[in-house]
Amino acid sequence: MNDQTQQPDRPIWAETVDEALALTGSGRRGLDDAEAKRRLAADGPNKLPEPPRRTALQRLLAQFNNLLILVLIGAAGITALLGHYIDTVVILAVVVVNTLIGFVQEGKAEEALEALRGMLAPRAVVSRGGKKHEISAENLVKGDLVHLEAGDKVPADLRLISASSLSAEEAILTGESVPTRKQTEPVEDDAVLGDRRSMVYSGTMIARGAATGVVVATGAETEIGRISGMLASVEQLTTPLIEQMGVFARYLTAVIIALSTIILFWGVVLRGEDFAETFMIVVGLTVAAIPEGLPAVLTVTLAIGVQIMARRNAIVRRLPTIETLGSVSVICSDKTGTLTRNEMMVTTLVTADGAFEVSGTGYAPEGAIARDGEPVDPESTPALSQLARIAALCNTAALHEGEHGWRVEGDPMEGALLALAAKLGFGHENREEPTASIPFDAEYRYMATLHGDDGDTTVALVKGAPERILDMCSEELASDGRRPLDRARWAGEAERVAGDGQRVLALAMKSHGGASIDHDDIAQDLVLVGFVGLIDPPRAEAVAAVADCRSAGITVKMITGDHAGTAAAIGRQIGLERTEKVLTGAEIEALDDAALSRAVLETDIFARTSPEHKLRLVTALQSHDLVVAMTGDGVNDAPALKRADAGIAMGRKGSEATREAADLVLTDDNFASIAEAVRRGRTVYANLKKVITFLLPVNGGESLSLIIAIMFGLLLPITPAQILWVNMVSSAALAMSLAFEAPERDIMRQPPRDRSAPILSRFLVWRVALVSVLFSIGVFGQFKLASAMGEDVETARTMALNTLVAMEIFYLFSVRYLRAASITWEGVKGTQPVLIAVGLVAFLQVVFTYAPFMQFLFETRPLTLLQLAQCAAPGILLLVILEMEKKVVNHLEIAKAR
Repeated sequence: MNDQTQQPDRPIWAETVDEALALTGSGRRGLDDAEAKRRLAADGPNKLPEPPRRTALQRLLAQFNNLLILVLIGAAGITALLGHYIDTVVILAVVVVNTLIGFVQEGKAEEALEALRGMLAPRAVVSRGGKKHEISAENLVKGDLVHLEAGDKVPADLRLISASSLSAEEAILTGESVPTRKQTEPVEDDAVLGDRRSMVYSGTMIARGAATGVVVATGAETEIGRISGMLASVEQLTTPLIEQMGVFARYLTAVIIALSTIILFWGVVLRGEDFAETFMIVVGLTVAAIPEGLPAVLTVTLAIGVQIMARRNAIVRRLPTIETLGSVSVICSDKTGTLTRNEMMVTTLVTADGAFEVSGTGYAPEGAIARDGEPVDPESTPALSQLARIAALCNTAALHEGEHGWRVEGDPMEGALLALAAKLGFGHENREEPTASIPFDAEYRYMATLHGDDGDTTVALVKGAPERILDMCSEELASDGRRPLDRARWAGEAERVAGDGQRVLALAMKSHGGASIDHDDIAQDLVLVGFVGLIDPPRAEAVAAVADCRSAGITVKMITGDHAGTAAAIGRQIGLERTEKVLTGAEIEALDDAALSRAVLETDIFARTSPEHKLRLVTALQSHDLVVAMTGDGVNDAPALKRADAGIAMGRKGSEATREAADLVLTDDNFASIAEAVRRGRTVYANLKKVITFLLPVNGGESLSLIIAIMFGLLLPITPAQILWVNMVSSAALAMSLAFEAPERDIMRQPPRDRSAPILSRFLVWRVALVSVLFSIGVFGQFKLASAMGEDVETARTMALNTLVAMEIFYLFSVRYLRAASITWEGVKGTQPVLIAVGLVAFLQVVFTYAPFMQFLFETRPLTLLQLAQCAAPGILLLVILEMEKKVVNHLEIAKAR
């Protein structure tokens, strides 16, 4: 810190203007140029520090951080040393394809810090030495006086020293839907970010008014800079799939190495076989046991899920994220812009004649007025006609229709009033410029405009805080004319509407004889026309999506920077489970980690939260081994998004920083897309289990066949090169078709899976073991049968290999339905990808068997039609046996359930 500024004993927002200037070493004329240059040299430019970046090479090498890939590379090295170069090339091709798919799909690295840097305003108007200058925002220093107007982006954190009708849009930091009114008076020491009305923060926007502020923080010391520092230090967790695949790969590798060691010892030591020959057989066993196609099929399966999600307006930035969504047990959602539209709308009207409901969508000037569910004609109700006039004329905003619907230019609440006026029949064409006006001021808490009325008289139209306007009114407007104001009833109505989480404005009028207006003219004797209740309404699709998530066993929690009452009201409207209790940021601050860990399970709504609170809440949920998805659109959401197992950002209205910190970006800003992403994630995981359940028995059958041959000193039924052909071509092609399987009908009625649960359940281990034995019997049995029938070794091996492929094809139809029957019309006809894969494998197998160059490479022989039929028979038998096994297992489970 430079020596002209002082460290305050209290937060700067709690200090007076003069104290703030003194603490920053500044004054009413600002800094002089020499002092500004000295401070810039001492403190550095007003920008965020650049973190170290991963190079493209580092990102590419990270793709090899997979045990199965490393085992494959090891196998390729061994085959190269033994001179089996074809095997080496094929295995390395698998490694390269898998690596490139992951590298290309994941694309660019995390750019969240870059996005945050881009949020700093490029230019700023400052006073230095009493003169105004426009300078680069990078050159701002503590103590500079910065001048702001409506539409400006705030270039640094400022303590306001003067303000005129100032409001700032701070949703990116606080989550509040409407601009925050600002003031120069100090606020409480412990005020949360959204209540620090004497401050404006870097990256936020000035919605209305003008102000001057003294710079109190630049660069990394600003609120945005602090979030940037949090983002850099947040640990990004590994996904459940990567964890499970890592465990699976370790166990598989350990089993393969142990088996290979035992077989080598058995052959060389116990049976006295030649070491070199036995070692080659062990290499063959290793090749047979490793599912070489699994990494590639796994990556492609995830990529297919990514492509499907892209068509559903969701961009997946990290491949495993699509599967993580399938295991999500808690979704922590921001409110503003995620569950709600981030567009204010009038939903309630209150007049002396009663309350009315207003329908519509956002700022669109279309909708209906109803009372107790029955449509109402606004023109037949004088108070409603006057409400429309005041809403449209006592207003400085404008509505414009754009590509993505209606948008407001100006204050969002005033935009909502314009939409209301149109719904009440007072359209844009009826608007007129006021002859005089009183702009909104935080001291008076209202605004007023003066309009001509029939030429001779004028009328003052007023809107403002209900408690303030009620004090200024003496009458109310009813259908039968004016009558004395029932102050107690109106105060109760304001409390009732506010209790529903709505912001309440009072609208009033007064006849006036002059051409100008001041505060004294409207200080009393106003006629109260009515109240309007405004809220940022929930998205209709979000209500349905929350219901879908709850039926899928997923808990939805709302974490917002908005007020507790508003958050609770939205929570009730969207159907959250526990809405009776709201935990605020101040209460979170008072809890230690253990207490917060307990509280997060009992609470679904969190309000007035800061970025640190959101991060703590996500971490607390993860401490219960829950898989957490976090959604959001503001900069304040970015650290929690990065920490979450699945970070989900809004693409259209979300900040660039949030999009770059996220794993998934919703291009339509639709919470409902999350439910679809969960469905797709669960489908991807279910299909991955089918892929693994399909591939492992093939490798298991091959391995058992080789082990039998070694243990009993028999000829190998298939050679290592032939095994590699099956693993890399037919197995991979058939397994790939399973990636396209449609979601099961009840997939969204199943509870989330346990992230610690193994990929292979006990049932799947049994299935893999059973099918491995059946495959081994089929392969070895066919080889021995062909040999007994007088066929030479090459022909017998060709028949054994074709038997293996035939059994794969029939097993594919069985594995599509792990528990349901496969011998049905639906099961037999398959899907288009399944039929294409079967046709492709059949064609390649014909080439493999009959093409001369393939016969040379793999030592195969042509087969007769009778021999081909003999190869197909074990496949049919396998399908029948597995159908019987399904019935037995299902019967046992039903009996157990009883």
